[in-house]
Amino acid sequence: MDNRNFQIDQEWNIIHYPDKPTGFGVLIIGDERHFVDENKCFWTQNEGKLNIINELKKAGYTIFSSNLYGRNWGSENAVQLAQRLYQHVIRSEILNQKIHILADGMGALVALKLMEKMKEQIRSVVLINPILSLKFHLEQEKEHKFFYKNLIRELTSAYQIEENELISMVYNTDTFIKLDFDIPVKIIHVLSGGKSYNQSKQYQHILNLTKITPYFIVPEKKQQLGKIIIKFLINHEKVL
Repeated sequence: MDNRNFQIDQEWNIIHYPDKPTGFGVLIIGDERHFVDENKCFWTQNEGKLNIINELKKAGYTIFSSNLYGRNWGSENAVQLAQRLYQHVIRSEILNQKIHILADGMGALVALKLMEKMKEQIRSVVLINPILSLKFHLEQEKEHKFFYKNLIRELTSAYQIEENELISMVYNTDTFIKLDFDIPVKIIHVLSGGKSYNQSKQYQHILNLTKITPYFIVPEKKQQLGKIIIKFLINHEKVL
């Protein structure tokens, strides 16, 4: 069996099984285009993401992911569902209870909250082109009125609050992102397009005094992502 699809709270989830499991699990939290349905998921439909999945499976990782209510933007509902998925997988599969998290783009917002809530159950975290701050992301999107309006619509739906309350909530959050949970973190940023470059410039402001230095790669070397990720994960598996 290559994978298993199942539902929690009417949201589809998927587990990808390696041929030779090592007993380590990886929770993938996708970007705004991510989806999981009854048959497939975004990471198996996208060639670049599928390459990472295949590399991880070849290395023996059991991979699991959830639809997480679609474009959740780090909502508490999505965080709680991710926690429930973790509990389900740990109960149903033979895995080490400390998992790795691999989050892409918007998925970093859920990952950051899981780091705070599940610090004892997380072995390491890899963030690819992460959106670390809704505040900075909103500021960046203000230049593009159409995308900004769409983003506000998605955020009010995800957080289930009115626009004024949402904007107040976002702009009252801390400017700096705290990553001091004693969990190893690697940020990988693929430098593709103007928006990506603008996002990368924010890291030094958002991360403040943390010891994390983002790892930048050019689009031509994206095929190396799987190997870069696996090398980082293995470095944090010496203590079970």
